[in-house]
Amino acid sequence: MAKGDLSLYQPESCDAQDVAGVKSWAYRELERLSLVLELAIARRVEELNVAPAKPRAGDIALADGTNWNPGSGAGFYGYYGGAWVKLG
Repeated sequence: MAKGDLSLYQPESCDAQDVAGVKSWAYRELERLSLVLELAIARRVEELNVAPAKPRAGDIALADGTNWNPGSGAGFYGYYGGAWVKLG
C-alpha cells in the first residue's frame, strides 16, 4: 500500500500454516490498517477544479468555483441525495 493510498482497507488473505505465520500476517495487517486510519484522520481536502468522477453519499469536496462550480461558487460541498450541497 502506498503512503498516499486512502482506498478502503482490504485484508490480504492468510495462507499461513502455523501460529508464527498467522502472527506475522496479523501484525502486517494491523500495520496496514493503522496506516489507513492515520492517513484518513490527517487527510486534507484538496481544492478541485473538476467534479469527482464517482461521488458517494458522505463525500466532502472543496470546489474552486471557477472550473468546477457545483451551484453556489467556491467552497466546501457534501455529496448527499445525488447532489453536491454547499457546506460553507
